[in-house]
Amino acid sequence: MSLFQPLPESPSHLGRPLADRMRPQTLEEFVGQEHILGPKKTLRTQIERDDMGSFIFWGPPGSGKTTLAKIIARMSKAEFVEFSAVLSGIAEIKRVMSAAEKARQYGTRTLVFIDEIHRFNKAQQDAFLPHVEKGSIRLIGATTENPSFEIISALLSRCRVYTLNPLSEKQVVALLKRALADPARGLGAMKLKAPDDVLEKIADYSSGDARAAYNVLEIAAGVAAERQSEGAAAEITMEIVRDALQKRILLYDKAGEEHYNLVSALHKSVRNSDPDAALYWLARMLEAGEDPLYIARRLVRMAVEDVGLADPQALALTNAAREAVDFIGLPEGNLALAQAAVYLALAPKSNALYTAYGAAREDVEQTAAQPVPLHLRNAPTGLMKAIGYGQGYQYAHDLEGKVADMQCLPDNLKDRVYYQPTAEGLEKELRRKMEEIRERRTQGGRQEAGRKDRP
Repeated sequence: MSLFQPLPESPSHLGRPLADRMRPQTLEEFVGQEHILGPKKTLRTQIERDDMGSFIFWGPPGSGKTTLAKIIARMSKAEFVEFSAVLSGIAEIKRVMSAAEKARQYGTRTLVFIDEIHRFNKAQQDAFLPHVEKGSIRLIGATTENPSFEIISALLSRCRVYTLNPLSEKQVVALLKRALADPARGLGAMKLKAPDDVLEKIADYSSGDARAAYNVLEIAAGVAAERQSEGAAAEITMEIVRDALQKRILLYDKAGEEHYNLVSALHKSVRNSDPDAALYWLARMLEAGEDPLYIARRLVRMAVEDVGLADPQALALTNAAREAVDFIGLPEGNLALAQAAVYLALAPKSNALYTAYGAAREDVEQTAAQPVPLHLRNAPTGLMKAIGYGQGYQYAHDLEGKVADMQCLPDNLKDRVYYQPTAEGLEKELRRKMEEIRERRTQGGRQEAGRKDRP
């Protein structure tokens, strides 16, 4: 029995969801991704010539990755094997790769499609590598995650990556209208009515995911048929769509790239003093199910990284928001996070402290770790006093200006300046204070020198 199963040409519709029934069968039916499938675009040319290497489709759910792979399989003269990274193990991979190698010896090419390839571990991905390298198979991987992070570099270097974009609202509406009109594969036999604003609502809530939009339409069609008045055409209304939707479909994976994209958008909106954008990205994360304590920790980081001593109250407020979320939970805690995000966005901005610590850390890592100057060391024993511990130390509280002209850095870094306050918020006052301290230190040094010069 062959391991290679041909794609069925006319499968039964019984029990199959609308999204699967309406899956495009040809490039002409395929909607979207014109940047790679438009006339004379690279991928389309390769498909039409049946002259492809191995590649990865990277895009959000419902953008057409699996559909495109199956269209390629139909147009290709190669045997088609489909893997699911969720269900397939390394033993099965090796078995199929062995069969593909034998098929190649007889002049037959094998096209291997791996759905959710990012779920394969390193050992499983390694199992494909020699066969891709030798040309025994042509590999098509589909992933919602950034291939740079999820695909091993050796395999990635042998594949071309094509990025698929979310479908536009207009494209999703076109697909929904096609499904409503198609009597063979779609819902045409039900003769449903659906105003454009209703279809636009479905498309808007699907967030560019065609599969999700089809699922909502199918549920709404069933509800409309149940509510159909005798002798009247069934109509999908806005009320029915709201019932079918229940909750907006938000693309989010707490362990994936979209997680980092959204938190990056939140952080950069705060840094750019845009409270409206900060609130929007915060709501996107919370409504998609992000851990509120993770967001609270990120807000604390923004307080110290982007506001710093320009407004020290920012750190206290973000910590208070974290405690509030932990104490009262959700949804009430959302407002504490919103308050902190807006406060940070409107606070004066300074990364002077962040930069200063980074410079100090770099010196720690890259310069010699010289000993603490003797005058800064405590001398609890007679021996330590005898060898100079504490000698020359000046107690600042005993001095008129409360500042001694005393070196506190090691000799190799004695003139280093790390913290340079900005003119924003409280740091404007801190900068004035530092200038005053420098002047006092200089004066103290002159006074000390004068005392030493006296006979």
